[in-house]
Amino acid sequence: MGVLVRGKSGKAGERRKALGRWLAEHRWPARSVSRLRAGLRLSARSGRSRLPSWPVLRLPRTRRVQRLLVQGLMAACVLALVPATWMRLESGDRVGTTAEAPAREVAVVFGAGLWNGRPTPYLAHRLDAAAELYRTGKVKVVLVTGDNSRVEYDEPDAMRTYLTGRGVPDERIVSDYAGFDSWDSCVRAKKIFGVDRAVLVSQGFHIHRAVTLCRSAGIDAYGVGVDEPRDTTWYYGGARELAASGKAALDALLRPDPRFLGPEEQGVTEALATGAR
Repeated sequence: MGVLVRGKSGKAGERRKALGRWLAEHRWPARSVSRLRAGLRLSARSGRSRLPSWPVLRLPRTRRVQRLLVQGLMAACVLALVPATWMRLESGDRVGTTAEAPAREVAVVFGAGLWNGRPTPYLAHRLDAAAELYRTGKVKVVLVTGDNSRVEYDEPDAMRTYLTGRGVPDERIVSDYAGFDSWDSCVRAKKIFGVDRAVLVSQGFHIHRAVTLCRSAGIDAYGVGVDEPRDTTWYYGGARELAASGKAALDALLRPDPRFLGPEEQGVTEALATGAR
């Protein structure tokens, strides 16, 4: 709506009054109306035809609108919490520490990002837990699954290098280069690498989702939740889980194929055979 403030003062005054009536009819806040009128008067005196850059426009806030907003927010929170709550209930007795983990032949470590080609602190802590499982004889092979969709970004190889530096033999490490998300990693562990039983390793905020997804993919899974300090990254990860749990629930229900499936691989079988010699 354009407002012309130049011209004879009588016409300008009529336009301001008309604008005021229009604003009142559309329930603009009284303070905003008075500020806009003051701005128009100043513009008329200075000979300017442009409207002032303020006030800030606000939508009417009736009790009914406020009530609907609160109800909508509560409904959104409930919808976000339902999948996450279901996953915790589904995996509750299958999550513990490295000391509590049962003996399984394979440990699966999920990728968690790289910094300058090296594992992030969170990923390093996951790999430390996997190395401990290997040293204590809880697992014989470590399957590292992560993203290698770009030549310059190779999570599995960085994870392998870290593990060999922590005493895990290279021949006991198997790499999955197409673990683009948790569901893909679980399905590929089952269908491509033939994993039927495994100990999963991840942070506490993610491990319940990982266990639920791997069980949906057909793996008898137990999860080791790595403890972390309650820092910014931890809170971000927890908040991200609420968003990711919705997709995970759909994956568990619909069971889609991963982004890249490919032929079966014998890496885990060969690594177990090497350990049996």
